[in-house]
Amino acid sequence: MKYHHIRKAEFISRPNRFIARVLLDGAVETVHVKNTGRCREILTEGCTVYLEGSDKPMRKTRYDLVAAEKHRQGASPLLINMDSQIPNHAAEEWLRRGELFGRQADIRRESVFGDSRFDFRIEDNGSISYLEVKGVTLENNGIASFPDAPTERGVKHIRELIRAHSQGFGAYLLFVIQMKEITEFRPNDITHRAFGDALREAERAGVKLLAYDCNVTPDSMTIDKPIKIRTEY
Repeated sequence: MKYHHIRKAEFISRPNRFIARVLLDGAVETVHVKNTGRCREILTEGCTVYLEGSDKPMRKTRYDLVAAEKHRQGASPLLINMDSQIPNHAAEEWLRRGELFGRQADIRRESVFGDSRFDFRIEDNGSISYLEVKGVTLENNGIASFPDAPTERGVKHIRELIRAHSQGFGAYLLFVIQMKEITEFRPNDITHRAFGDALREAERAGVKLLAYDCNVTPDSMTIDKPIKIRTEY
């Protein structure tokens, strides 16, 4: 996944979930934040952020905040992509490379199953699978976690994946970790125990859990290597 018209800026503040104030070319600019999560540990005053310019008419802001350098004590900053829309785009590129299914598999976006809409429906050699994608931006000492805020929608998706598997479909949950330097992935039970419990139930039921890190630059993100998943509470 590639961005265009990337600019470097300095983060000042985030008045609400949707906007941030940054210092760009010596002037204060209000920009759209493409992630409604809390991201408090990433967006700290003075950190470097990356903006994508937009030429769409009728917009209230000229830029989208898509990535940031997270300050770490005793280590260099960690570049994290913060765009909540890019994990699905990166996942589609990854799927079409034949990383999980055959290169000739029929891959469809936004497919309805039961009361949910999964990110992908894949038909490969006559078998149908459903795959849900979750973007991960929360990191602590090399351990990635999800979610960073309670997500009843996420729990619902897991329940539907369990149901799909029980009906004979392939069922996959892919955590796209939007950074490098990660040693393992864990559910964030402290923030949302119900999500962690649902994830463990899905693992026992046969839903395939996947976590991959990404190669991230200011203007791109590509799914790269598998990361170990630890679900035990």
